[in-house]
Formats: sequence, structure tokens, C-alpha cells
Amino acid sequence: MLADSMAALGLVLSATCVALACLVLLAGWQMRAVPRNGSLFAADPASTAFLFDGDRLLDATPAARSLLPEGEDAVARPRMLSRLGPMFPGLSQALASLPQTGLVILASAPGVVPPVLLRGEYLTGLTRLAMIDSAAEQRHGAGDSAAMAALQHELAAQRAVLTGAPVLMWREDMGGTVIWANHAYLIRAAELLPSGEDLSWPLPVLFADAGAAPGGRRSLRVKLQMQGGAEWFDLVRVPQGDEVLCYALAANLAVQAETALRDFMQTLTKTFADLPIGLAIFDRSRVLQLFNPALADLTALAPAFLIARPTLPAVLDAMRAKAMIPEPKDYRSWRKQLTKVEEEASMGLFEETWSLPGGQTYRVIGRPHPNGALAFMFEDISHEMTQTRRYRADLELGQSVIDAVEEGVAVFSQGGQLVMSNIAYAQLWNHDPAVLLSDAGIGTLCRWWRDHSAPSLLWDDATDFVTTLGDRTPWDGDVRLLDGRLVTCRFRPLTGGATLITFRARGADADGAALEPVAGALRLA
Repeated sequence: MLADSMAALGLVLSATCVALACLVLLAGWQMRAVPRNGSLFAADPASTAFLFDGDRLLDATPAARSLLPEGEDAVARPRMLSRLGPMFPGLSQALASLPQTGLVILASAPGVVPPVLLRGEYLTGLTRLAMIDSAAEQRHGAGDSAAMAALQHELAAQRAVLTGAPVLMWREDMGGTVIWANHAYLIRAAELLPSGEDLSWPLPVLFADAGAAPGGRRSLRVKLQMQGGAEWFDLVRVPQGDEVLCYALAANLAVQAETALRDFMQTLTKTFADLPIGLAIFDRSRVLQLFNPALADLTALAPAFLIARPTLPAVLDAMRAKAMIPEPKDYRSWRKQLTKVEEEASMGLFEETWSLPGGQTYRVIGRPHPNGALAFMFEDISHEMTQTRRYRADLELGQSVIDAVEEGVAVFSQGGQLVMSNIAYAQLWNHDPAVLLSDAGIGTLCRWWRDHSAPSLLWDDATDFVTTLGDRTPWDGDVRLLDGRLVTCRFRPLTGGATLITFRARGADADGAALEPVAGALRLA
């Protein structure tokens, strides 16, 4: 009996062990048969949900990833806000306060169809956002509807942008047929249709002569003749696969500005061509960019040489070869002078008078221009210098004439300033007004005369006579110097309000005729 009991107990234990082993094998097989989920949202793959850690996207459902195809990077959350922000007003502010509130639910804007709810949760440092189709959340595929609503909203926004864009946009196939166009293109196409016709497919081609350039992108300016006048456009064609994307940007203002600039340049060119002053403008590389015909005439340089755009040193070397600059002592000093010319012109300090070997005299001025350019002006002042020399010679002759007169002579301008005196005057009054007196006016000189003569009212009358305007009557008067000599003073009006005063010491030849040669000499001067 005991043996039978032990055998039965062994059978029961063996059966139990076999059953347990079978259960373990079955559980292991079931665990291997269940696929591992690659996403936190695998339980509901059709929903539209995001999981963010700060601005980085950690995980998302397939529907949500369709809204962020760029992937999981550090700027995924700002991109999500740019796409969902227009759908959910106040989304950015709500997410900013989410760590404090823990939960937020936003309704979509009135224009979003179908309506969508956005549920945001803050879970231990992570942000979970889920879009819920409120009208069909009991239906299978509710998450798809939410993603579709977002895509439809973005599509509607892009269509509104294209419709309101002032830029002409259209697509062409490889044959040049317009297969799509925006509102601005359709408006101009409708304006060009004959009266009574409506737009129909295929759409008319507005820019038929602007074919696509082989090999890539092309940009050119084209004119479209509208009923109200010509319109200019900058046309950009971008090949994309079997199609070409075309953009026409309005260029009327640019064309008007270019036309005005061209007219202004033509006016400047005509003005420069008529100038007697030679003009040469060099860019920052010191290459000749602009010159007028007078430059070729004044420098004796061939127009072909100037048209070839020589450098500044080459122009000066060519002028030196033609003896059109002052001849230097040696070539080394000449090269140093070139550097000096350029440096001083760039600072706006260069201005010289060149006396040329041929007898001409040039005034040369260098001035800086924007962007490092230099402008040189060559002016022939030979006639002006000749006149100046002649005038200086006449003055020297007049001075020599009155210096030869024995009487002291002083000539005052209409304003009472001393303009001329002779040697006899300086010897009589013991001073040269041009050297000893800073203000050689009638008042200053009368005080000098009064200090070196006996008291007399004659000097007050002399001041009044010199400063009086209008008709004046000649008069004479006598004064006695401190050394006892008696001096006769004669006051005579001259042309233009000037005054002649002569001083004759008593004892010398007091012939009154001596005054006439002086007045005649002054008229000649």
C-alpha cells in the first residue's frame, strides 16, 4: 500500500511539473509573438500627439510627424508653434504657463473646419500635446481628422497668401503651357483678352518671348504692354522637375529710376563735354573711368589712349612725355611727386599751378570722391595769368611814377583806406604806412600826422573830406611840422570816390603844376 501511494504521489508531481513547464513555454511564446512598440503613442497610432522635452521633439505619432516632417531636433517646438499657432489663438502663452497649470485645453479658431481641440499636459518635465477632433472623437480615425484639419488650415493660409500676392506667379510644363497661375496673373491675362472673351484653359501665356534658359535658373527684365500702358517686370524662372516655376516682380519703379539716372548721366555728359575745364575721374584702383573732351585738348593726350582707361601714373607719364607737366629735376623726384599728388588729392588738399615749358599755365585741382575715387580738374589759366602779370606791371609802373614825384603823395579809397603812397611821403612823415601801421585808414593816419605836427583843425577837415560821398571841392591848407618846416597840403577828389592828398614842404619848388603829373600818373595806373 505504501508503495502504491508513493507511486501515485510521484505521478501527480510529474504531471504538475509538466503542466508548469508547458505554461512557461506558452508564456514565452506569447511574449515573442507580441511586437515591440517603437513609440510611446503606439497604443493609439491614429491620434495626433507630440511629446516635447523643452524645444526638442522626443516622440510623435505618424499623423503628428506629417505636420513636422523636419524631424526631431532642438527647434521642433518653434516650428510646431508656427504651424499650429494660427489654428489655436493664444497657444504660445498657454504653453508658457503650462508648467504652472499642468493642463490646458484650447479650442481651434472659428475658421478651422472641422473644429479641433488641443490638449496640453505637463508630465514630470515633459510636454504632451494632443489634437482631438471634437466632432468625431467617437469615430475611428479621429486623430487623422485632426491632422487633416491642420493641413487644410495651412493649405488655406497658403492659398490666401498666393491669392493676395502682388507678384505674378505661375507654373509651366515643359512645352511652355501655363498649368497654374495666381490671382495677379489671372487679372492681367483677363485684361489682355479681346472684348467679349473669358478666360479658359489653357491659360494665355503673358511672357511668350521669355523662354526658359537651359541649365537652370534665369532672371531677366521684360515688358508687358497693358491697356493702361507698358508695365515692366523682373522675370525669374526656376526649373523644378518637369515643370518651371515662374515669378514676375513689378519693376516699374526700378525702370523709372534707371531711366532718370540715364537721362541725368546724359545731361552730365553733355555738360562735361561743353566745359572748358578738363575733367578726369579715377576709381579707387586709380583707373580712369570718366573724362571729357577738354581733357584731351588740354593734355594733348590721344582720345584712344584715354578710352583705354589708363591708370593715374600712366596718364601723368604720358603728359610728361608730351611736356604737359612741369619738368622735374630727375625721374626719382618725379615718381615721388606722383605719390604726393595721389595722397594729397585723396585728402582734398591738392591744388597747384603748373607753368608748362610751352608757356601755358594750368591750375590743377584734385578732390576725393565717394568710394575712394579721385577727380582731377585741369584749367588753362594762361590768359588770366597774362592779365594778372600785366596788371601787376601796370601797378609797378604807376608806383614808379609817383615815387619819382618830389611831393609826398597819399591816395585813399572811397572807404578811407590808404591804397598808395610814395617815397617822398615816407621820408616826410618818417614812416611807411604799409609796414608801421596795421590799419592804414584816414583816421589812423590823421592821428599820426597830428602827433607829428603843430595843433591844427586841418586834420579834422581832412578826415571829413576823405569820407564824404558825392561832389567835393578841392582845397589846400598849411601845417607846421614839429621840426619847424611848413607843409602845404592839397586835397583833390578822384574818380570813384577816391581822394588824392599831396604834401609839399615849404622851400621846395611849390609850383602848383607839379600836382597835375601825379593825377595823370594815377589815372594811368
